[in-house]
Amino acid sequence: MALPVREQAKYWGAATAVFLIVLWYLGDVILPFVLGGAIAYFLDPVADRLEKLGASRAMATAIITIGALLVAIVAMLLVVPSLIEQSIALFNIIPKVFEDLRTFLTTRFPELLDNTSTLHQSLKTVGETIQSKGGELLKAVFSSAMSIINVVMLLVIVPVVAFYLLYDWDNMVAKIDDMLPRDHAPVVRRLAAEIDQTLAAFIRGMGTVCLALGTYYAVALMLVGLQFGLVVGFIAGGLTFIPYVGAFVGGALAIGLGLFQFWGDWLSLGLVAGVFVLGQVIEGNVLTPKLVGSSVGLHPVWLIFALSVFGTLFGFVGMLVAVPVAAALGVVARFLISNYKDSRLYQGQSGKPEE
Repeated sequence: MALPVREQAKYWGAATAVFLIVLWYLGDVILPFVLGGAIAYFLDPVADRLEKLGASRAMATAIITIGALLVAIVAMLLVVPSLIEQSIALFNIIPKVFEDLRTFLTTRFPELLDNTSTLHQSLKTVGETIQSKGGELLKAVFSSAMSIINVVMLLVIVPVVAFYLLYDWDNMVAKIDDMLPRDHAPVVRRLAAEIDQTLAAFIRGMGTVCLALGTYYAVALMLVGLQFGLVVGFIAGGLTFIPYVGAFVGGALAIGLGLFQFWGDWLSLGLVAGVFVLGQVIEGNVLTPKLVGSSVGLHPVWLIFALSVFGTLFGFVGMLVAVPVAAALGVVARFLISNYKDSRLYQGQSGKPEE
């Protein structure tokens, strides 16, 4: 005999509470395992594709691991040093940017801004503050993700965890399926399949979009001649994961830097703006429809809300699990709404929906 609904609700509620408590107290400790699991989930379709081509699971995992290591080595040798160098240079040049802005305002609008005005002094203070606090800000952001697990452990543990999870992924899914309550197994499988479809469309698709756009922005801006094109492209590509934020922040940063570097060279400024306009056209009409699709079911406002809440409550790990949890809650919400519309509570005594 199946347990009453009230008893089942108690068990599932307790399981949810345990999950949140573990996330709260062990967030930094489980960071490598969450990252490793995310990587394994991201790469599982590649392993499945290699298996269909005739490779064993072990060989497919080894091929993916070797390929990932080669990409990481190339990135560490070619991209990361330039990225760090440009980031430091950007923070160092910001005071000069604000000084140029102050000079421009005093020249063009002397009646609004003079050397003794509050706005004049504020611009100078902001520039100096950013320069002095910029390095500390980068260090704080870096430390927030690495406070408990140091860099060396992350570089070692994450690939190892990802390797073993990728190798045993199908076995783990089968064991979890075997542990499902028999009365609810079909429904859970269906909901899990919908959640997986949503996550696959969003995380894998959006991750590819971020990588493609970040590479495009960085290369295009450097070809145009923007001094910090690599940093701007990296920021814009990474923030593309949050709807509309990447294009807005990256575009504003690129055009703002371009105004001071190319002032008077309107062709170069137009090219900088054109890079982002073309990027948005490509993203909206090619990349996102092809790689993400239109039926993901994650509304931008819901996604931003989930990232904000989980990031505030659980830190960096919370932001990593925010998207899967948001996708799961969205699928469960649609399931509950569908059941509600089929129920007597919605349909009333007639048993038919109101026309």
